[in-house]
Amino acid sequence: MQDLNITLIQAKLFWENPDNNFKHFEMLLERVVNADLIVLPEMFTTGFTMESKKFADFMEGKSVHWMRNQAAKQNAVITGSLIIEDDGRYYNRLIWMQPDGELNYYDKRHLFSLAGEEKNYTSGKRKIFPEINDWKILPLICYDLRFPVWSRQSPPFTELGAHPYDLLLYVANWPDRRIYAWQQLLIARAIENQSYVAGVNRVGADGNDVMHSGHSAIINPMGERIVEIIGDEAVIQQVLSAENLERVRTNLPFLDDRDEFELRR
Repeated sequence: MQDLNITLIQAKLFWENPDNNFKHFEMLLERVVNADLIVLPEMFTTGFTMESKKFADFMEGKSVHWMRNQAAKQNAVITGSLIIEDDGRYYNRLIWMQPDGELNYYDKRHLFSLAGEEKNYTSGKRKIFPEINDWKILPLICYDLRFPVWSRQSPPFTELGAHPYDLLLYVANWPDRRIYAWQQLLIARAIENQSYVAGVNRVGADGNDVMHSGHSAIINPMGERIVEIIGDEAVIQQVLSAENLERVRTNLPFLDDRDEFELRR
């Protein structure tokens, strides 16, 4: 297992304007050097809009094509969520785009009812565990952070083994007025799952005048912040240590004592 070079892009988003967002992220991507994984915010093409029908793209549409081109150009995996129409339904869908053009996707499971997300989007039912450099990764979306069961490294064990993932990833449009919860929950998810956790958030006001202050962060398996960026746009590059991850899990095998459960919905 090699170290993992991860880049988080904390950015302002142009409200409901995919073309401007593509141009803006292309500019920010010029700062990226030697990344294995590049992470964009939730709904990076539009901001967190409930206009799903108006701004939905398709799996063979412009947005996914843009991600495919950028992944190839950077020779890195690029991920972030956007609005996708699929079989007549609308999803807040995270696209996991590999540099060879192959992709996987995750549909947000926990839809944010305070904003009416469940009225405009369909909830996902499955998780994905893509790999980079032998790192197993669990990518999730924003509100999922509040639901620890969905994030849990838990039995029954599958072919993924005792540790289904090594990096837990959240892409978000998390508002500043609840940023304390974002900070604490990222730390909690790292400690309880003995995993690195990375959260990438946006900055600036959205079309509903909701402010976002970023606080994109990377947390180590002991719950310590490696980096946190507040307020400004930033391209955050960090090497995650495989040796440190293995040392924590070996010296403190807390997950051996975890509870066994299964989800029923």
